[in-house]
Amino acid sequence: MKRILVALGGNALGSDPSSQRKLAVKTARALLPLIQQGNELIITHGNGPQVGIISLAFESAFSPMPFPELNAMSAGYIGYHLQEALANELRRTGGKQEVATIVTRVEVSPDDPAFLNPTKPIGPFYSRAEAEKLAKERGYVMKEDAGRGYRRFIASPKPMRILESESIRALLEAGSIVIAAGGGGVPVIKKDGLYEGIPAVIDKDFASALLASLLGADYFVILTAVDKVAINFGKPNQINLDVLKASDARKFIAAGHFHPGSMLPKIEAALSFLEANPKGAALIASLEKAEAALKGEAGTKIIL
Repeated sequence: MKRILVALGGNALGSDPSSQRKLAVKTARALLPLIQQGNELIITHGNGPQVGIISLAFESAFSPMPFPELNAMSAGYIGYHLQEALANELRRTGGKQEVATIVTRVEVSPDDPAFLNPTKPIGPFYSRAEAEKLAKERGYVMKEDAGRGYRRFIASPKPMRILESESIRALLEAGSIVIAAGGGGVPVIKKDGLYEGIPAVIDKDFASALLASLLGADYFVILTAVDKVAINFGKPNQINLDVLKASDARKFIAAGHFHPGSMLPKIEAALSFLEANPKGAALIASLEKAEAALKGEAGTKIIL
């Protein structure tokens, strides 16, 4: 029996409620063999499109919802779809494991330099006049994004501590499959000994790496839209990598081979997991090749 943390990419979830439910079933079926082999399984996921959907719904019907609440809502909403899909697949195939979703708080430092330069766009696009009004009335940081208009930007601090890690461990050891750290978790800071949520977003891969390290996972598996890590991606001289040494990964990062918005955080998260948990293994693969990657037949294995 192995302890496996699987971090789902956005392609596993879709961008609207209808496609999300269908893709949750597809995801459950892809992960089912890992459970049937007797492994302990933790699942994490992103929440970018879903946060935007919930935010727009509240803005049109009520008043703006604070971002920590948006994050928690999306974690519950996505977690429910994954939980139901996994539970149904288990029942369909004779499995008896329970599936639990944990809304997960993740402590960050209020002094994290990320707060000085918010880099994560959220929500819809606005005109310049609308953006200036939002900045004045709500204190939002508004920036032009992709030449399509202005969006709200929030900080992306590094995760320091996962507050529910021992609850997650207890559920795993009781035989449950656990869905946790949805959207990177709800960022919180400690103030006068108490925790409070803040408007920020933690990269889901960094949060997943921290959780995998805290739980002593044997495998940290990042599932994405491609089958392997590649250098010269999308070019005629693209090279797919079966194995990626940490030293080579750092050289490729310095050379700009990995895009900051896609593969770079995945590579960095895998490296941070291995540094904290040298006996573990880090894999990057597509959802369809998850089982094969764990057998060494697909994906990219990252090693120290």
